Amino acid sequence: MSHYVSLGRLPRKRHVQFRENGTLLTEEVMGLEGFSGNESILYHLHSPCRVKDVAAFEPIGREEWVPDGHAHRHLRTHDVPPGGDAISGRRLLMWNDDVEIALCRPTEPMDFFYRNGEGDEVVFVHEGSGTLETIFGDLPYREGDYVVIPRGTTYRFAPEGGQRHLVFTSPGLIEIPRRYRNEYGQLLEHAPYYQRDVHPPSELRTHTDRGEHVVKLRIKDGFQTYVVDYHPFDVVGWDGYVYPWTFSIHDFEPITGRIHMPPPSHQTFQGRNFVICSFCPRKLDFDPEAIPIPYHHSNLSSEEMIYYVDGSFSSRKGIEIGSVTLHPSGIPHGPQPGLAEKSIGMTETHELAVMCDTFHPLRLTAFARELDDPGYAYSWYEAPEAAKTAKTADEDPAGVTSHF
Repeated sequence: MSHYVSLGRLPRKRHVQFRENGTLLTEEVMGLEGFSGNESILYHLHSPCRVKDVAAFEPIGREEWVPDGHAHRHLRTHDVPPGGDAISGRRLLMWNDDVEIALCRPTEPMDFFYRNGEGDEVVFVHEGSGTLETIFGDLPYREGDYVVIPRGTTYRFAPEGGQRHLVFTSPGLIEIPRRYRNEYGQLLEHAPYYQRDVHPPSELRTHTDRGEHVVKLRIKDGFQTYVVDYHPFDVVGWDGYVYPWTFSIHDFEPITGRIHMPPPSHQTFQGRNFVICSFCPRKLDFDPEAIPIPYHHSNLSSEEMIYYVDGSFSSRKGIEIGSVTLHPSGIPHGPQPGLAEKSIGMTETHELAVMCDTFHPLRLTAFARELDDPGYAYSWYEAPEAAKTAKTADEDPAGVTSHF
């Protein structure tokens, strides 16, 4: 994150004595890129190295689906059965060496603490609310939030009600795009959101209780389980630039223009060899001769995944809330036949979607095969009847946003 935050009690300077009831606290520097990147300093009641038991290691298994043909894909995820907790319930849809994209509909509480030791995470909350309990403090979240969790953060989800998450995990850093920031890290005037739209942990609760607690660490492409004899959230204070935070997709300010703006105008985050974008309700292109839907284009060096969050998708053949489309590299994509003509004169769009563009090919899982709509690749062959009759963006937003 790009601005300084502190919570709890801190000493007057770094690396000096700091005591709690006469006991010297343990200072931990949690930093990126050795000692040259962003960092936070935390003060613990116990040594974070203290482990009672090094338990089992569980490798991560991925069953790949290699389709018979190279084609556009549509995965129907809305009716995926819920199950598991916020970690074990994650079901991988697609991945490459830069990013994993998973769906999660947890129903069980987490009876352990979790820490990703090899990657950053962004959890998009499609449905539900709750609190992400973390070593940095409590982070409330609600429907529409992106929950950004830097590597090394020990946390536990405390959900309220039904949940539906879209989860991005990356071994590289997930950041606010550089073009939105000045040399000091402040968000610029042309950025589609601002510092006050970013919400760090709101309350630090220091736990002093003892007893056995389970911590699961993702590392070396697997999960290592540890048992500690103190509550992991034993921090009495911290400050710095590394911490979890939330940003609501509803606070994204769409960038519009006289003629059609390309997908990078919707970028929300940057990762290593991928971007995450937010397609939000907005006014459309205002040139009298503008065609207010995307032009056809070929993904020659990238692949595009779109997750459909909200909007009137019924008139787009087969697309529904929770649909995931994947447009792979090497083949063109764009609006269905007839939509460009029909879109002329539309002034606004009302849908909500999350997109991930990767710059290396994505691999599909066997779980994705279970959700695949085999007819999607042929949806450009003939215009659906709805496209011929719908008159307004409310009746047919198809094609107005990215690539419906």
